[in-house]
Amino acid sequence: MTPDIVVTEGLTKRYGDFTALSDCSMSVVRGEVFGLLGPNGAGKTTLIRLLLGHLQPTSGQLSIDGIDPRVDGVELRKRVAYLPGDARLPRHMKGGAVLRFFADMHPSGNLDRSLEVAEILELNTRTRVAFMSTGMRQKLALAVVFGVDTPLLILDEPTANLDPTVRGNVLNLVMDAKRVGRTVMFSSHVLSEIEDTCDRVAFLRKGKLAHRLAMKDLYQRHRITALVDQAHANMEAPETIASRIHTTIDGQSVAIVTDGDLAPMLSWVDSLALSQVRIEPLGLRAVYDAVHTGQAVAL
Repeated sequence: MTPDIVVTEGLTKRYGDFTALSDCSMSVVRGEVFGLLGPNGAGKTTLIRLLLGHLQPTSGQLSIDGIDPRVDGVELRKRVAYLPGDARLPRHMKGGAVLRFFADMHPSGNLDRSLEVAEILELNTRTRVAFMSTGMRQKLALAVVFGVDTPLLILDEPTANLDPTVRGNVLNLVMDAKRVGRTVMFSSHVLSEIEDTCDRVAFLRKGKLAHRLAMKDLYQRHRITALVDQAHANMEAPETIASRIHTTIDGQSVAIVTDGDLAPMLSWVDSLALSQVRIEPLGLRAVYDAVHTGQAVAL
């Protein structure tokens, strides 16, 4: 087996003059949790549908577990469990019957596991789908997907319409899948979910892969904000750390963004005689906002 379970090279999808996805080259490593971030219309769902063979690319190459979905879609579906953003379920069936139907249909289906997930998500499987709320239908779809034992899970907005407690349970299921060696690829608008679960993240903007980020690198970034007497301020950093900081002064306010181990920078910060100093992790929000507005990202 190759180290990467998902690979795309120059993947592009056009509809006439409109380009939904442009020249996307990326990979997902086996056993990792990989996040897709971007606003609505950024190309996340288009990318997922191309990977699954639901759409045909205009150009480029792609594979999942070594399989090209354009060549062998049946074999591909044995390797992937997919939660669409708008999951449709048989309205005339009860929850338990839906779980049994999908468990019987997929070669790797496991009804006992699906029922276990439904219980974790506090879903009453005796309710008919037609009488379920939006959140209950989401739980049922999640129980279907997590009940299938495939090497790859692709989840499109898995926690949509769920309350905070159930959201936490879903993220625990994602981490459980990772612990047993499965790969999870999911999109979300909730940045805290990405921070809590993902090993790496890809940012899409206007159909293009705008930025890639390893979360371990994000954890090494901090923002220091403070007040400074500009008349007496010498903000020039020593050569040993100059390449790892970016300083902005606006009136009496100073913002210093650091990259890497914070400890070597603290003595320099202390020498600046700043007041009202605040040190905080930079966080995913700052990177997301920079990508979303088309700014350069230093990380």
